[in-house]
Amino acid sequence: MTHFVETPAFAYLPENIPVFPLPGLLLLPGGQLPLHLFEERYRDLIRDALKADRMIGIMQPRDPNNSEWAPTLYGVGCLGRIVSFRESEDGRFYVTLTGVCRFDVTKEVSTDTQYRRVVVDYVRFAGDMAEDRDDIQGLIDRATFMPALKGFLTQFKVDVDWEALDKVDDAPLIRSLSMTCPFEPSEKQAILEAETPTDRGRLITALIQMAAADAGDDEDRKLQ
Repeated sequence: MTHFVETPAFAYLPENIPVFPLPGLLLLPGGQLPLHLFEERYRDLIRDALKADRMIGIMQPRDPNNSEWAPTLYGVGCLGRIVSFRESEDGRFYVTLTGVCRFDVTKEVSTDTQYRRVVVDYVRFAGDMAEDRDDIQGLIDRATFMPALKGFLTQFKVDVDWEALDKVDDAPLIRSLSMTCPFEPSEKQAILEAETPTDRGRLITALIQMAAADAGDDEDRKLQ
């Protein structure tokens, strides 16, 4: 994985970080995540992060339907670094994050800000910052995976350059699909928490195959 110059080494990753929680939002190490922030508390978060180390944590609520100000969060998230941003005239932020490393939450800390902060531990995910992870191959069996993916994406009428997609290496392909496919929030959390790239490849293969099979069953029922 290629790092931006400003990304600190693993030993210097921040332990006390602000978090942006949103159901269905997934950031993986090495991935690019665009955000549109308009709530005042999250505009404050971005302003403060830009003044500091440009780091924020991306997390999901355990209950995606919970509309409380501070819903219970999953215990694993991903640290992201702000690599580009734009502020509109009305104060909204358009931000792009690059995923750095996953983390376990140790505790939530009291703060006088409107947004939340947590203390985190990266030790379990030290491998996330290893170099050249995108060169890992054999994460998926393309002979079975690609047909299932076509069936899955056809449901959502996604226009795909399949010839170009087939040339993408396994690791970035899995990462991109994990972040962009319309999986359920709990499924995205499971993808985030997959221990190894191989585990993530197996999981997303299973999710796509099940979704494609369900779509096929629906079509069969319509024809009956």
